[in-house]
Amino acid sequence: MTAENRYADGCAWIEGQYVPIAEARIPILDTGFTRSDLSYDVAAVWKGRFFRLDDHIDRLLAGCKRIRITPPASKDEIRSIMIETVRLSKLRDAYVEVVVTRGVPGPGERDPRLWTPCLYAYAIPYVWIVRPEVQDQGGVDVVVARNTRRIPPGSVDPTVKNYHWGDLVRSLYEAYDRDSWLAILPDADGFVTEGAGFNVFAVIDDALYTPARGVLLGITRRTVIEIAKQLGLPVHVGDLPVGELYRADELFLTSTAGGVMPVAKLDGQPVGNGKMGGITEKIRTRYWDLHTDPKLSFAVDYGDEDDAAASAAGRDEWRP
Repeated sequence: MTAENRYADGCAWIEGQYVPIAEARIPILDTGFTRSDLSYDVAAVWKGRFFRLDDHIDRLLAGCKRIRITPPASKDEIRSIMIETVRLSKLRDAYVEVVVTRGVPGPGERDPRLWTPCLYAYAIPYVWIVRPEVQDQGGVDVVVARNTRRIPPGSVDPTVKNYHWGDLVRSLYEAYDRDSWLAILPDADGFVTEGAGFNVFAVIDDALYTPARGVLLGITRRTVIEIAKQLGLPVHVGDLPVGELYRADELFLTSTAGGVMPVAKLDGQPVGNGKMGGITEKIRTRYWDLHTDPKLSFAVDYGDEDDAAASAAGRDEWRP
């Protein structure tokens, strides 16, 4: 990054202005903060290209509709704002979030129908749930949460991306207390749901299994299902009993923040041989290759090619 770029650490769009990420603030009375009353989404830029941006925005708009928030901007406007945060920051590998809150109530006003929704967006350097070096070494250590259950869909709709992370954060501490990094949460009926920011996949007898309910319908999850079908792998989307995880040949997690992330150990025991399995590796490689596919991605116009080239030369050149 050039020293002159005030957005080099990230760029945010707040109340109609682009500001450096360190200066980004939201009103303390915004109900997104006080009540977690919002929907949001996260897209990624990898090597200067947005991946499935329209799919992410469509999911955001669908989530807003489900919780009866009317965004204060159109799809095209939201798209332009997200792209501009990246263009100004000149980040080649970026984590780009957009948030729609129900807004700031007037003095003493408690009727949410009267509030004016707010839109926020920001781009920061790409975020990894599981770092590439950990993935390349075989994967992450995961536990099944014993003391934490996922919030039921009848209480908080998991298909609407939200900040109701009380159960997810609690599960992380449970994982840390058990000398692990991440936790998979079951529901009250003993079925697999998801974890803190990721979906779950199991490879059992050369077929792919992933939960259908109690989970965010992740864009990376969708991409993996599409890849698996292209590879001729049977895909089962439905109820997944926790017990099935222990007989899996391979386990992996999926997220925009990290892609396809192999699991090396479950509850302290190796999954398979404790290394990344062949099916996981094929899907993972294909997933990152798709980031250059013009049907699913597009290049950000950074404007200044010298800056873009300098940024590209200095970035992490990790490849799966």
